[in-house]
Amino acid sequence: MNQEFSIRRYISTLYRYGNSHIAKRLEFLNIGSGYSILLTLYRQGGISQEELSAILKIDKGTTAKATKKLEDEGYLSREIDVNDRRAYNVFLTAKGLEVIPKIQSAIKEWEKIITSGFSEKEIYLAAEILYKMAENASKFKVEDEGKENEITGL
Repeated sequence: MNQEFSIRRYISTLYRYGNSHIAKRLEFLNIGSGYSILLTLYRQGGISQEELSAILKIDKGTTAKATKKLEDEGYLSREIDVNDRRAYNVFLTAKGLEVIPKIQSAIKEWEKIITSGFSEKEIYLAAEILYKMAENASKFKVEDEGKENEITGL
């Protein structure tokens, strides 16, 4: 068995099935995959779109598009940053705050499904391993982008 391929495949499966499950449970809210943005704003308070992109590790264009959709649906508001008039700070609205328990419930339900039959120790260990893998991926991405910038001169 090719270990690298298996890990990638399993993580991909969990990600796709998880997003599908959560999207189905939250379909009535019309937030798409924007649930992660709403949860981040709930945890962080009002932050810039750039900070939101960095926390979620998604590109700025995707963040701008998703926040615009969520703003149009009334879940968040975007305000021009007083210190940088080119940037927006993003805040949950009352409607956004109201859906947080529903989002948390859908996520907990999915985590319960995928950890069915696990002991508490196994759940902790799985989370710890995935965290380390995500950290390694983040470090690599930063280093790789640095090398890319050296090559292109950006």
